[in-house]
Amino acid sequence: MKSGLTMDGSNGKTGPAEEPVVLGFDDNRLLPLLFGAYDRHLARIEQALGVRLASRGNKVAISGSESGVILAGDTLNALYRRLEKNLPVDDAEVDAAIRLASSKSTVETGVEHRTGGDVVLRTPRRHLTPRSARQADYLKALSDGKMVFGIGPAGTGKTYLAVAMAVSMLISGRVERIILSRPAVEAGERLGFLPGDLREKIDPYLAPLYDALYDMLPGDQVVNRMNSGEIEVAPLAFMRGRTLSHAFVILDEAQNATQVQMRMFLTRLGEGSRMVITGDPSQVDLPSGTVSGLSHAVATLDHIDAVKVVRFADVDIVRHELVTKIVQAYDADDRRKAGPPKDKAG
Repeated sequence: MKSGLTMDGSNGKTGPAEEPVVLGFDDNRLLPLLFGAYDRHLARIEQALGVRLASRGNKVAISGSESGVILAGDTLNALYRRLEKNLPVDDAEVDAAIRLASSKSTVETGVEHRTGGDVVLRTPRRHLTPRSARQADYLKALSDGKMVFGIGPAGTGKTYLAVAMAVSMLISGRVERIILSRPAVEAGERLGFLPGDLREKIDPYLAPLYDALYDMLPGDQVVNRMNSGEIEVAPLAFMRGRTLSHAFVILDEAQNATQVQMRMFLTRLGEGSRMVITGDPSQVDLPSGTVSGLSHAVATLDHIDAVKVVRFADVDIVRHELVTKIVQAYDADDRRKAGPPKDKAG
């Protein structure tokens, strides 16, 4: 019989905040992984949620405010379910479980992934689960949608999860090839001054896409699939005039595409294909006065039901807690420079 969770107390309710709630776990073999070395995972939950956790045998007593107790219980339950599925639990996963338990957006959108424990995206080298409620929404959109926009700050997993979904669909036969693209707008006319042939000039701008691929697939498979044409990495300019059928197509750093380029790219969608467009509107490198094709496309297509738009925020950053603080600091600086909003009536 599959091991499960039990909660001591009347009807499994938390009761008053001063009364500790006790969680019981059936499989003692998983407890060292759940608690972490020297109970470091429990300490991380305590610090994040302002609760007190005391472990004894296969039970954990949770004390604190009613809301904190509930969130800590949800967090521990989610982590335990991961371990039951032979998925790893490390500091990042503990933080993700806390973030998911604390989030209300999955409840508001009706997506049944509150703890993130029910969604597993499998690739040959990685088994991925969402680390924020918005990532859960994003994975659902990637799985179901034909065209998805992932918009938000760096570190939210927009491109990484898109590449993971592409690899998963390629391996399972849901698509026949993967096409990854980025605008090389940073180079502009200076591209010709870089050393090497065309590929050597362009590759530095495509490096993040290669990095994600090698995270999902063994190196020899990446090379072999690229040589066979199953995986193609190319700058945005190379998309013109093509019809991309039965493919998973990703445009990364789309905020650096012009309106003309974006229209050209979006109309490449062919039979049996899926498109994902990712970018951060706050990091546009286009010449001053040039409107980003990403912002224009979202505003133009947002009313089309088949086009899914997932908007990430700084609370969804999963790369490193310092990245969240950096993004927030720059956003605050931008708002300060912009000044107070203008009175349109005046």
